[in-house]
Amino acid sequence: MTNVLHHPSKEDITLPAVLGALGDETRLAIVSILSRHGESERNVTCSYFLNLGSKTALSYHIAKLREAGIINVRPDGTKRLLSLRRGDLEARFPGFLASVLSAAPAADEEVDA
Repeated sequence: MTNVLHHPSKEDITLPAVLGALGDETRLAIVSILSRHGESERNVTCSYFLNLGSKTALSYHIAKLREAGIINVRPDGTKRLLSLRRGDLEARFPGFLASVLSAAPAADEEVDA
């Protein structure tokens, strides 16, 4: 069994897929939190988002974000490390992510990290 997850290449990221993924408030909250914390020295794991839903629901939302090309998910032992594909999104749709995140409501971050 392999731990390699499929991520679309930068060229295969489409606007309809990105818009569809970001149209859900839970996924938008995940992206908002990653934009603030995912690029720091601290690794963000799936468990960081447990305040947003059950493990099953989070698995679904994270898969949708990964399949749309919005986040990168890297297996690390039993954990999954998440990061925002900011560079790829900026290259495909300049200014789009910053615009969406500036208009998004602040995500509730009562998380034990």
